[in-house]
Amino acid sequence: MHTSWQKALANEWDKPYFKALTDFVDGERAESPGAVFPPERQVFRALELAGPEAVRVVVLGQDPYPTRGHAHGLSFSVGADVRPLPRSLNNIFKELHQDLDIAPAVSGDLSRWAEQGVLLLNAVLTVREGIPNSHARRGWEKFTDQVIATLAEQEHVVYLLWGRNAHQKAQQVDETRNLVIRSSHPSPLGYTKSGKDFESFQGSRPFSRSNSYLQSHGKAPIQW
Repeated sequence: MHTSWQKALANEWDKPYFKALTDFVDGERAESPGAVFPPERQVFRALELAGPEAVRVVVLGQDPYPTRGHAHGLSFSVGADVRPLPRSLNNIFKELHQDLDIAPAVSGDLSRWAEQGVLLLNAVLTVREGIPNSHARRGWEKFTDQVIATLAEQEHVVYLLWGRNAHQKAQQVDETRNLVIRSSHPSPLGYTKSGKDFESFQGSRPFSRSNSYLQSHGKAPIQW
């Protein structure tokens, strides 16, 4: 984890919920070796590649991919050798192509985004193989709420909220000081859906809108 995040989150490590969470995840790994994702060394990877002061865009996901070999600590991202790409990620690349005319990438590794200050954060940071949301409501939500609270002290950050869970996660963000874009989830089930308080992911143009906002506030755009 980046040293700035270590300092910002230092009060969390000794709280009872985090101790219970650690015990739970350790127990899951002991019970099913190799079946809890991502690997232990990659759990906090989203908080490793950029400190809070460097975050320009936040992309909130639900929990890691439950497919073996996919999750590596960044929401929606997979390792460079993963084929085929998850369908949600394919739709993200499809929207990127329609928005900025950037050809869909062969690699699903989004580390290049994270290194530029795109925080690819899941609400829950671990999962058991084959069981989505299996580590939900165990304490990760409290921890990642604190991550968002740390960022909420800043201004002119873009929040890309893809799906209902992400919409709820960022309720503490001041929308008068930041750009918040709410859309449906990029999964096949959500890709074209819209509602009274969110737009369809398809056609939402999150990448160009993010860059326009950043540039209007004197920040460099993301090289998506």
